[in-house]
Amino acid sequence: MAEHQGQHHPGQQHVPTDSIKSMLPDKGPKATQVIAVITLFPLGGLLLTLAGLTLAGTVIALVLATPVFILFSPVIVPAAITIGLAVIGFLTSGAFGLTGMSALAWIMNYVRQVSGKVAQQLGEKVQQMPDQMEAAKRRMQETSGQLGQRTKEISQQAQARSQEGGRT
Repeated sequence: MAEHQGQHHPGQQHVPTDSIKSMLPDKGPKATQVIAVITLFPLGGLLLTLAGLTLAGTVIALVLATPVFILFSPVIVPAAITIGLAVIGFLTSGAFGLTGMSALAWIMNYVRQVSGKVAQQLGEKVQQMPDQMEAAKRRMQETSGQLGQRTKEISQQAQARSQEGGRT
């Protein structure tokens, strides 16, 4: 190995930086990447400085406001709880609304996709649909009649009990 290092071939120059260059990428950074770094580095520093100043100001304000919070805590604590609950309510309402809207949008897209496939597969089954609808209507009428009868029975029982209670 020592002999190999000591040999010097004519026409080849042994430069120690060749091994370092082999570790580096062949291409340098693109111009857009350089511009992005030049632009974002000062902006990041500025934002980090503003974050530090905001933290320092918040700590100082909290230290100065603590005696006031202690003096007025019988009023501030319930007010803060009320405001906190109101904010949580609004945020929860918005989250539920957003979730509901996205669920409805997903369902509509799903139905649109499935309806195209179903329309192709239905063919002769479409003709059977009116019979099935009639059967469903009959079942609904029977169920509503039974429900109405049961409601009448319960109301009569309640009326009889109230009359018995009035007599005693």
